[in-house]
Amino acid sequence: MESSPLLPAQFSREATIYVDDFITRLRRGQVVEAKKVAIETVNLMRHVISISRWDDVAMLVELIKAVGRKLVSAQPRELLIVNVICRLLRMVEEESEAVEFVEEEWSNREPTREPMSAASNKGSETPAMGLGQTGALLTRSLTEQVTSQLEVETMTLLGFKKNIISEINEYIMELSNIEDDIAKNALEYIHSSEIILTCGRSHTVEKFLRKAAAKRKFHVIVTECAPTYEGHEQAKALAACANIDVVVIPDSAVFAIMSRVNKVILGTRAVMANGGLIATSGTHIVAAAAHHHATQVVVCAGPYKHSPWFPFNDDRFNILLSPDAVLPYREGDLVNTVDVVSPKYDYVPPELVDIFVDSMGGHLPSYLYRLMQENYDDAKDLAWNIYDQ
Repeated sequence: MESSPLLPAQFSREATIYVDDFITRLRRGQVVEAKKVAIETVNLMRHVISISRWDDVAMLVELIKAVGRKLVSAQPRELLIVNVICRLLRMVEEESEAVEFVEEEWSNREPTREPMSAASNKGSETPAMGLGQTGALLTRSLTEQVTSQLEVETMTLLGFKKNIISEINEYIMELSNIEDDIAKNALEYIHSSEIILTCGRSHTVEKFLRKAAAKRKFHVIVTECAPTYEGHEQAKALAACANIDVVVIPDSAVFAIMSRVNKVILGTRAVMANGGLIATSGTHIVAAAAHHHATQVVVCAGPYKHSPWFPFNDDRFNILLSPDAVLPYREGDLVNTVDVVSPKYDYVPPELVDIFVDSMGGHLPSYLYRLMQENYDDAKDLAWNIYDQ
């Protein structure tokens, strides 16, 4: 298998094989679930950073962006890959700032020992005392120089590489536990005997509801999300919990049932920079009905789903599925007279969302810009040209 010309020269053959294998699984749809995509992307980048040759921060940044371009070219509509790349670039940026700070502090440090002439004059008055003072000054100066040198050596290329790998390992642990961390906030939003409505299949929402059901009993209404019927899988998973009464309804009944719903809890594929959602098809009508009935809409999403991009084009990040599930091909006469579109995702504008819940708690949509700045900051500007190729 030939390697892409997008990869830089320091990219090893082993890393190329690893990247190509991941791309193959992406294209075949073997890596679909959101958290799995994020974790496998981070694992890939950790492996690439570990075995590739790079001599400074600039080469590492170009290496990360080169891999990001190749992954995006394989799956252009997968926002999670870009989110992970931006987060890694932010880690590199923070670590490089720490290196520059230590080097600047060491270079500006002035020697504190007295001039040799002054020490000699003191020694001429009291020979024994003078020799003792000179020796002490030299010892102290040597100790300070060795200590400073050790501080700098810990932040050399090898130390920088170890720190980056350590940061990535912590990020992987964060991603692995993200659903449990979000679920810890469940009791703050779900109360006894409430009627909760959710849409489609979401492992994050499932754990969120299960956590609340450990201490409270309530009802859950699940929309079936035709034509994929993901809602049936969600209902089956929730029905195994004794404290949850589950009902599945068709998508067309959402508006009629919404007046009885206390709260809407949704999952999402990605959260755009303006607070809008890229969520499973059918989510928009649920959020619009909830907004009409003044029903609170709660979205459970980890920080890795926060994207630094704005939805200038709603269809740019959508995927069209086969229309056979909507209009079977056996209806030959009708197929030839209509155009059928079956999108995988809906775009939900931010004004239809009331609150976001992540591992740190609940946030208003207007606060997302602050979270974006903490996670990405200037790194998003470095990643803009990922889409250029």
